[in-house]
Amino acid sequence: MSSVPLQAYLIVALILFCIGLFGALTKRNTIIVLICIELMLNAVNLNLVAFSKFGASANITGQVFSLFTITIAAAEVAVGMAILIAFYRNKRTVNIDEMNTLKE
Repeated sequence: MSSVPLQAYLIVALILFCIGLFGALTKRNTIIVLICIELMLNAVNLNLVAFSKFGASANITGQVFSLFTITIAAAEVAVGMAILIAFYRNKRTVNIDEMNTLKE
């Protein structure tokens, strides 16, 4: 039985992070940007768990940090969606370009 090497986990995490970064920088829909940020956080979680398993001293530290990251991501989504719903009720759009009208 062969094990998956560390490089495979790192490559998958790199691809996920790059897709999330590209989406967060290029998309104009706020919901898509939030999803892309979550994708980037999941790539970080994959790296944390992979280094926890394959590190010099294999322990659960990376897994514990990934649980904290998941908790913070859930709070980020809750706050972000609350702000987005309030904005949509006022402006009837979720376009990022319209967000600068909150200054007025």
